[in-house]
Amino acid sequence: MLTTPGKAPLVAANGASIPALGFGTWQLRGVEARDAVVEAIRVGYRHIDTAQIYENETDVGNGLRLSGIARDEMFLTTKVWTSNYRDGDLQRSVEESLKRLGVVHVDLLLLHWPNPETPLAETMKALNAVRAAGLARDIGVSNFPTRELREAIDLSGAPLVTDQVEYHAFLDQSALKAELDRGGMALTAYSPIARGKAAHDETIRTIAQTYAKSASQVALRWLIQQDGVIAIPRSSKKERIAENFDVFDFTLSDEEMARISALRTREGRLTSPSFAPEWD
Repeated sequence: MLTTPGKAPLVAANGASIPALGFGTWQLRGVEARDAVVEAIRVGYRHIDTAQIYENETDVGNGLRLSGIARDEMFLTTKVWTSNYRDGDLQRSVEESLKRLGVVHVDLLLLHWPNPETPLAETMKALNAVRAAGLARDIGVSNFPTRELREAIDLSGAPLVTDQVEYHAFLDQSALKAELDRGGMALTAYSPIARGKAAHDETIRTIAQTYAKSASQVALRWLIQQDGVIAIPRSSKKERIAENFDVFDFTLSDEEMARISALRTREGRLTSPSFAPEWD
């Protein structure tokens, strides 16, 4: 993990350098999304995550512009929705995303979920074409378990840099993490504080008291202290946005990391819609 003064550390993944702490925008829309992005950038975030299905790319783009921060100082991720996976459809959808965001490229473009109704070979070809055209600097996937991840890696001409998945102190993702490590990829963790569950866990709360930090801050620190892990917490509240970024002035001990890791189970998943793949 490389350190950039005054910013989040950078995670190296197959040639990409991704800020270890990003700002998620799921469920944020309109002025709320715009203002949350502005506030996140104000407190120090330089990594913003959105998606076509969030229906907030225009709002995120407005927030980026209002922040006054130069585009080349920001790391911007969006995701292609599953209905746009056909060759041609995917490219057009990305061009539309860029227009909504008000940028000429994104730093990272992800496939949002596996979609067995479209051949993955066709989708990966289109994803690579977007990268080759300069519309995305790097590419990756989201919500891909190990079997689908291996297939995507094999079908991609360009290296994949991350798999964005649910990951927090209560969900065991060790099998997927090992596969990502083998491929030189990062794991990007959404729902990193388990939708608030971390704040009520006695183990995490006890460790937090040692550092005069909140349980949520400790849960985020546990994630980004792991090699190759990126976290993207989301909040619309100014105080929470700032709190979630204030995790770089303490370090958990190996023993504390192990105590938190012991909370993980395969049954800890919070997000598993009807179209989800077979999880590891």
